Amino acid sequence: MSKIERYNVGPRMSGIVVHNGTVYLSGYVAGTTAGQSVAAQTADILEQIDTALGSVQSDKSRILQATIWLADMSTFAEMNSVWDKWVSAGNTPVRACVEAKLASPKLTVEIRVIAAQ
Repeated sequence: MSKIERYNVGPRMSGIVVHNGTVYLSGYVAGTTAGQSVAAQTADILEQIDTALGSVQSDKSRILQATIWLADMSTFAEMNSVWDKWVSAGNTPVRACVEAKLASPKLTVEIRVIAAQ
């Protein structure tokens, strides 16, 4: 049986799960930038994702899939202006981006990724 490693385990969810060399991150939302612009929140989230991936010996060049939720699809271009500068050129993942009501009105972006270790 293959090993499942869980990190940042809480009563409701784990922040990171690694199984068979695949890294699954929970959805990340803005921390200190909650309530700020979509661009600021996106940059904050991507920095969190970099840190999370690094903690399990992975990085953004190894992202396989990304799911992005926006509170308002009219901010798609603003979010992409940050994403496009961050994403690893030549290693872009499959991606979906949809509009959704997020957990708090101050949150405008949530991003979840799956990566190879």
